[in-house]
Amino acid sequence: MAQAFTPGLTRAAGLKVIKTRRLPLLGETLFKIGDKVSATDVVARTDLPGPVSVLKISHRLGCQPSELKDFMSVKEGDTISNGQVIAESKGFMGFFKSEFKSNTDGIIESISKVNGQVYVRGTPVPVEMEAYIDGKIINVMKDEGVMVETVATMVQGIFGVGGETGGKLVFGVDSPSDVLAPSDLKEDMKDCIVIAGACLTQETIMKAKSIGVRGLVGGALHDKDLRSFLGYDIGVAITGNENIGITLVATEGFGELKMDSNTWSLLKSCEGKRASINGATQIRAGVLRPEIIIPTPEEKSKDSDSGAGSLETGTKIVVIRNPYFGLTGTVLELIVEPQRLESEAKVRVLKVKLENGDEAIVPRANIERLAS
Repeated sequence: MAQAFTPGLTRAAGLKVIKTRRLPLLGETLFKIGDKVSATDVVARTDLPGPVSVLKISHRLGCQPSELKDFMSVKEGDTISNGQVIAESKGFMGFFKSEFKSNTDGIIESISKVNGQVYVRGTPVPVEMEAYIDGKIINVMKDEGVMVETVATMVQGIFGVGGETGGKLVFGVDSPSDVLAPSDLKEDMKDCIVIAGACLTQETIMKAKSIGVRGLVGGALHDKDLRSFLGYDIGVAITGNENIGITLVATEGFGELKMDSNTWSLLKSCEGKRASINGATQIRAGVLRPEIIIPTPEEKSKDSDSGAGSLETGTKIVVIRNPYFGLTGTVLELIVEPQRLESEAKVRVLKVKLENGDEAIVPRANIERLAS
């Protein structure tokens, strides 16, 4: 039987999912191997160094830089507060003294006798790393972080914005082809992840954000709506760091696309459960896909399928370029000899039966394998 290798999306139930939760700097881990954690548990924490402020004290007091330490009322390593007098000139016979008050909180990091400046390190910024998913600690990296394992239903999308969040999985529409209207969003959807069916509109996104919805998952987004909501164009860099108050995931792409029916059914089977969602997306220099993870510990686990793998007759695929963009189907035949397209390019192709019943010849580069 002919086979080929192709990239793909993970969309399946009962997967063994492992997430590495690593601190940006060395810190403290709070759990041990075997401990069970919930998504909101803080599993590791550290303190990021605060910003450095430069205080030009010798210039203000009119002294030589080499004399500055004689004018200081604090020393290196001391903690100071905003408004505190930290340096004072001697004046004349006790009169005409000048003083310097700090304009920041922090720790005296350095007193320079070369330029007469004092460097104050701001208050450390605490960083707490949450587990992100309900599961069990399977590895502890000393002072760095932990690895959390769970059995889950996992759906990878095509594009997303917004960072990690989570909440109860609820449905705002009745079918994958329905478009979620602002009026479909209710106050009791606050703190939930809402499945929106087809296209996410700007009005719906704004309404969801206003009532406190944590995440929206739909079939597609319009570029103009996304640009209007964010206030800028998305470039080729990684997304996920946007401070927008909501996380968005498009499972199929951009334009007028409904959610794949199999993906809809997969999510529908988890309705009411807690879902973890991340909109982080990177297209090149290491692919990173947006994801929805719903822990289902009651299911029997199987190893996580990245979606990439062999392509053969019967494999489920999704078309990722026009004219069949967004349609799913099943491979009927892997045509061995390269074929000439309308563009005159000669490429490897396959024959596929699409979800609408049509049969089509599609370049292999234009499809992705769907994990199952």
